[in-house]
Amino acid sequence: MTRILLSGCSGKMGRVITNEIAGREDCEIVGGIDLFTDAELGYPIFSSPSAVTEEVTNKTDVIVDFSNPSAFGGLMEYTVRNSKAVVICTTGLNDTQKNTLKDASKKIPVFFSANMSLGVNLINELAKKAAKVLGNSFDIEIVEMHHNQKVDAPSGTALMLADSIKAELDGEKKYEYDRHSKREKRSKNEIGIHAIRGGTITGEHEIIFAGHDEIIKISHSARSKELFATGAVNAAIFMADKSAGLYDMSQMLN
Repeated sequence: MTRILLSGCSGKMGRVITNEIAGREDCEIVGGIDLFTDAELGYPIFSSPSAVTEEVTNKTDVIVDFSNPSAFGGLMEYTVRNSKAVVICTTGLNDTQKNTLKDASKKIPVFFSANMSLGVNLINELAKKAAKVLGNSFDIEIVEMHHNQKVDAPSGTALMLADSIKAELDGEKKYEYDRHSKREKRSKNEIGIHAIRGGTITGEHEIIFAGHDEIIKISHSARSKELFATGAVNAAIFMADKSAGLYDMSQMLN
């Protein structure tokens, strides 16, 4: 039985994860962290990592974080101090915060993925293969769509896809986010990234490889938040017995 401390438990994804775990027998939530502590979720909720009791800390095997980048520093300090494995699902982390994850992974097990969906990680691998085969002869554009409440743009998943593609291509590539602000032809060394926000779109990602007289598209459509919850919970179980290091979806799937 894997015992989980859930950061961001009162948010939308936190509640989905709570429901997901309630239907499983291989894990349980022993506590939650959230500014909104009055939610009735069936376990104690603490307003910050520093407020978590020693009893709950001692019970915890893995921390799952689906909160906000602003809470990242305090959570990582608590995680490292108590030598707990952590699954970071929060999006919108900056480069400094990502470097903090790398430093922490030298001391504790850290799982980090820009997207917890199996399908998204599959199209990531397909995109890498396509980039390797097609090389620099195709123009590459990435389009992502999310609900109108999402604050980061482009999405972490779009950047993950772009980074994976970029690693397979020769020469220096730049990301183009704002093509409308200039009047010039598209350069061959750019990867276009476009963010659309509207309605209740859960998550759509499409990679377009546009060549001479042919277009190849790789896409993924998320229809509910449950698929991200399932991925996060499976990652927590995967991390429960791991040694210090930085892990991602590729290790979990192999």
